[in-house]
Amino acid sequence: MDATHLGDVVVRRARESESDALVGIDAVAVEGDAHRRASIGKWCRDGLVLVAEGESGLLGYCVVEYTFFEQGFVTMLMVASAARGRGVGRRLLDAVAASCTSPKLFTSTNVSNQPMQRLLRRAGWSPVGLLHGLDEGDPEVFYLCDR
Repeated sequence: MDATHLGDVVVRRARESESDALVGIDAVAVEGDAHRRASIGKWCRDGLVLVAEGESGLLGYCVVEYTFFEQGFVTMLMVASAARGRGVGRRLLDAVAASCTSPKLFTSTNVSNQPMQRLLRRAGWSPVGLLHGLDEGDPEVFYLCDR
């Protein structure tokens, strides 16, 4: 994917060298989650990450994999806390939908993650299922992109 300019934000493929910067905006990785840090590095090496970049630097990132029944799956969407509520997540989701190479594009989030569910609905994604047992007491809601 070439860089896509959306207002003052550019969405483009991440460079492998940016994995440390992405760790810096990922709340889970910042808290010391070694698995998340390793995943960010691997996703960058594998070319699976799109980043949103503004004048102040990286604002968020999105990871798409094609291992969910050979369909696109947004594995991770993270927006820096200072950039939330400014349309960065929506821009990343729209860019992912436009560049998806499979017929369908899915994602999921916990029932407790109301901000992500609102974002998905505003971006035109539809809930398609509920899975219990991943996070105790907090089922996972699966969404399909209506593109």
